[in-house]
Amino acid sequence: MHEKTVMASTFKARCLALLDQVEIDRIPLVITKRGRAIARVLPMDDAPTGRSTMGSVHLVAEPDAAYYGTDVVWDPELPG
Repeated sequence: MHEKTVMASTFKARCLALLDQVEIDRIPLVITKRGRAIARVLPMDDAPTGRSTMGSVHLVAEPDAAYYGTDVVWDPELPG
């Protein structure tokens, strides 16, 4: 199976355009973080049939606070 590869930072910046491209080209997209594959985006018709896709996304990288965090301290007592 032919696949395209893109870094997570590029996927984050161009997510909607890349999803459109997967739909048009019908070529899966592998997303990498620090050179390691962490996710694969497949065209919907290529998903297994007869099954729900609910819960089919699994993070394979170790949790990384620097990647997911915003470094913003949230105080629930302060308004929005």
